[in-house]
Amino acid sequence: MVKYDFKLPDIGEGVVEGEVVTWHVSVGDSVSEDDPIVDVMTDKATVTIPSPTDGTVLSLNGEVGDMVAVGSVLIEFDTDGTALANPSDAEEPEVVEEEKTLEDKKSSVKIEKKVEVKAPEISKPVERTAPEIPVSSSKAVLASPAVRRRARESGIDLSSLNGSGPAGRIRHADIDAFVAGGGAIMGAPPVAYSTKRSGISEVKIVGLRRKISEQMVKSAFSIPHFSYFEEVDVTELEALRQALNASRGEDQPKLTYLPFIMLALAKIMPEHPECNGYFYDEEGVVHRHEAVNLGIATQTDRGLYVPVVKNVEAMDVWQAASDLIRVSGAARTGTASLDDLTGSTFTITSLGREGGLGATPIINHPEMAILGVHKAREMPVVRSGNIVVRRIMNLSSSFDHRVIDGADGASLVQHLKRMLEHPAMIFM
Repeated sequence: MVKYDFKLPDIGEGVVEGEVVTWHVSVGDSVSEDDPIVDVMTDKATVTIPSPTDGTVLSLNGEVGDMVAVGSVLIEFDTDGTALANPSDAEEPEVVEEEKTLEDKKSSVKIEKKVEVKAPEISKPVERTAPEIPVSSSKAVLASPAVRRRARESGIDLSSLNGSGPAGRIRHADIDAFVAGGGAIMGAPPVAYSTKRSGISEVKIVGLRRKISEQMVKSAFSIPHFSYFEEVDVTELEALRQALNASRGEDQPKLTYLPFIMLALAKIMPEHPECNGYFYDEEGVVHRHEAVNLGIATQTDRGLYVPVVKNVEAMDVWQAASDLIRVSGAARTGTASLDDLTGSTFTITSLGREGGLGATPIINHPEMAILGVHKAREMPVVRSGNIVVRRIMNLSSSFDHRVIDGADGASLVQHLKRMLEHPAMIFM
């Protein structure tokens, strides 16, 4: 047996360790050179590491969620194809801090498990004979049409019940009491409202989900947020959007509201420099950026990513739309580059079809502001004393109150509102 120790390579400038996110192989698997063996997440990106050789996997060093230092042994291979049938009989690898058996390492690749909780036994109910339902009589019965229909569908003779309502009127509660007291319902099948569930799934928080969790805690507990909400009449913007889409070329993307919002922010940001950049709280320094690099919060199958459209101030609406589609699509397919995922100075989060009336978006640390965009909808509004139907969009924004005063945050949103309600100003 020829044993080959593969160490975690240097996978990025300044990266000293990575988190094991997913193992693509197990102990005993045969792999070929360049086959994917593991996904490792750093502070900057998730990287799929390929196998450096042909061989058989002897051991995996690190559980999912463990941090592995660059240069430490990540996986051991038998490179001559004569690996032991039982990996536990293989030569023990050298371990610096703590010994682990190969069986322990083999079990470490398990990501999640289901814990089945056995439901307690329920004693069988005591059988009792249901009272015989009396035959119909000519007795006058007071009851609403709904109660009569329920009794008819359930096979209950209302004349046999004593009503508790005024003048002996029979109510739904009287039928409930009759059934609860053992009254039989003829011709009606038993109702099963739901099946009891008792399973519990245990899911380990690793990889991107762990990063999101850490980032949200850091943002929420280190940044004193203040939020600001506004309604925007986008009726004119909608007309412009539809006109541009109707005349677009084959190589031009279909426009949504976001490219217009992006251009409007880029247009007004020089007048609101306190909102565009970073606050490095440990150093007590604010970096105000001239470039408008907009992070676009994007939901993917792997979690929330924030790809970046850079230098929006130098784009037209078609370029902004194209780059928006490119970076968000790359984030969803997992092909986004490190450059696509870093460098935002202000973030937009759009709830799209989910709409909603308002939200309190959490700032993307160390940025200082974030804008939430809600679904546009037709609403009755008062204009010049008349009620008319207009297309209204809600905006929700959050600002870092340590470095942005409430008036400054409100000023940015009101400026953006004017631009969107008079969209020609975006291009002037």
